Amino acid sequence: MNAILLAFASAAFLGGGVVITQFGLRHVHPLSGAAISIPTFTAVFVLASPILLHGETVVWSAVPIFAAVGLVFPALLTLLTFASNRALGPVVTSTLGNLSPLFAVALAVVVLHEPLRPLQVAGLAVAVSGVLIITVTRTDAMRDWRTWALLLPLGAALMRGIVPPVIKIGLNIWPNPIGASLVGYIFSSLTVLMVERFRNGSFIVKAPRAGRVWFAITGLCNGIGTLLLYAALGAGPVTLVAPLVATYPLITVGLSAVALPNVKVTARLLVGTVATVAGVVLILIG
Repeated sequence: MNAILLAFASAAFLGGGVVITQFGLRHVHPLSGAAISIPTFTAVFVLASPILLHGETVVWSAVPIFAAVGLVFPALLTLLTFASNRALGPVVTSTLGNLSPLFAVALAVVVLHEPLRPLQVAGLAVAVSGVLIITVTRTDAMRDWRTWALLLPLGAALMRGIVPPVIKIGLNIWPNPIGASLVGYIFSSLTVLMVERFRNGSFIVKAPRAGRVWFAITGLCNGIGTLLLYAALGAGPVTLVAPLVATYPLITVGLSAVALPNVKVTARLLVGTVATVAGVVLILIG
């Protein structure tokens, strides 16, 4: 039950972060946005770490695993997501990203030897079908899609699918989600800051105040969602956690319909939402 609650909470924050990103992208390039959002949460995390990790003994053999994860997640994943958000919008970005459970569950079964029951397989298929139904909805603001841009959310989906089993391996060595995510975020911050330094000649992002504020809020939202993902993986199997976290497009669609004028609630969105919820129910009872 803890893993289920943590996974849904993670989905809520990650889904909200995708929508908030849209406001920041009005002022800041996606790559620079990542150099604001990830270091913002890292700074808060580092300041809180003496309290959060008080009395904790570091298992150093697990640190390289979480450091390697940090180079990809959330650093590279954030860069791809922000770029996709700019090119395709929040709904398509989050829904195509929802193919990630296919990769995550497959790796969990093959590498971690986690069991996968028939109802879970059916639920996974129904949930993914639901978000793909949502994906094909376009609005007037999305007519200038480029086919190559679909590689951005698909690449993010692949990374999002590979990361949970790797995190699980690290947590089996050092079962501390807070310490694990802190290591990952430190290395992610170094990655995006180096990208910004290479692009603009400075580690400090030059951006309007509004852009800084929106991406700082995005960073906090995504960071909490990521921390909750680590906690969920520490409490339950990848085959349960990954599909539940992947329901975050439901949050994205709901918030987008309220906050973004170019996103309309259509019959297709409703059908996709119902299918996704039905798939989640099957996963839970499986």
